[in-house]
Amino acid sequence: MNRVLPAVFVLALSAPAFGQTVDGEGAKQLSENLSRYFGSKAIDSGFLKVSVEGDAYKLAVDFKPVVDLLAEQNSFKFDFSPYALLVKPGSNGTWSVSADVSQSGSFEFKGPDGPQSMEFSITDGKFSGVYDPELAAFTSATQSIAGMTMNSRDAVQRAKVSTGAGTATMNAIKAANGGVDFTATQTLADFAETLDFDDPNSGLKFPLTIKSPKLSVNATGKGVRTRPLLDLLAFAVANEDEARLKANQAQLKSLLLAALPLWERIDGTYGFKDLTVESPVGLFGATELDTGFGTDGIAQNGAINYSIRAAGLKIPDNLAPAWSTALLPTDVNLSFGGANIDLDSMAKKAIEAFDLNKNPPLPADFGDTLT
Repeated sequence: MNRVLPAVFVLALSAPAFGQTVDGEGAKQLSENLSRYFGSKAIDSGFLKVSVEGDAYKLAVDFKPVVDLLAEQNSFKFDFSPYALLVKPGSNGTWSVSADVSQSGSFEFKGPDGPQSMEFSITDGKFSGVYDPELAAFTSATQSIAGMTMNSRDAVQRAKVSTGAGTATMNAIKAANGGVDFTATQTLADFAETLDFDDPNSGLKFPLTIKSPKLSVNATGKGVRTRPLLDLLAFAVANEDEARLKANQAQLKSLLLAALPLWERIDGTYGFKDLTVESPVGLFGATELDTGFGTDGIAQNGAINYSIRAAGLKIPDNLAPAWSTALLPTDVNLSFGGANIDLDSMAKKAIEAFDLNKNPPLPADFGDTLT
């Protein structure tokens, strides 16, 4: 939530700033920009509000109208603390964005196997960045927190996650072939997760405690089509009515084609240092454990890759005879994936063939045309 909301709110900043005067007229214009991506009902209900605060605009969200609506429907219960951003216009057309992302919230709903719930709290969270309307992305951004906790529960599992202090950074530039190239990093100290499986039907009880003094996340992206994706969001809001959506499906097809290939390439890694896993059968561990994932966009010759790398592996002494200990691997490096995946032809054929005035929108023999 603390990472998503800043990105969502700056959708309002679709027009270059160029040092504009901060006043009531500007606040009105930002409200109109917000309504393009969230709908006018969000503004009218008080869910989103723009006001002037000194030399900046305050973009605030209050979840109470949504909470009240869902309470009436008795379908979903949630509660999030109010949230706000300060956005200041710059002389070069960009916007300076800052926010206190200290936040707490909870939600509860009834799933197929019974009630499910989650609650979280983020302490001393700070966010700041520079948003470029031309790129529809942050050219730079930083975030920090003092700590985070999250508790969740369902019919067979309870989980508690906590971290200590953490920092995150992101940078983006205009891509050579269109879209945006970005890099993002995040580190969190003192990661801990306690899982308690207790299935009354099977009688299975299986507690786990996972700990690591350092969790890190790294991601890179090339050619991410940020602006066409925002255009698709605006189209969806403007065409919420089914009849209007059907009437404007030619525009929808054009926007979908403009958004391809969504991105050229996205890669990410998720890593733990000095990981320990306490289980009923003993203590597992690794000095380093990294998992990686990468995928091309919707391309004619796309590739998808996975990787797992572990160093300093340890298993409980009672799981293997003493004589075999020296034979067990302490380092593992696995890589696998797929190549020559043609999603481009499939996507373009589907966009060309679908007709929202028919049920189903795609012909029954559409799959045969893909072979």
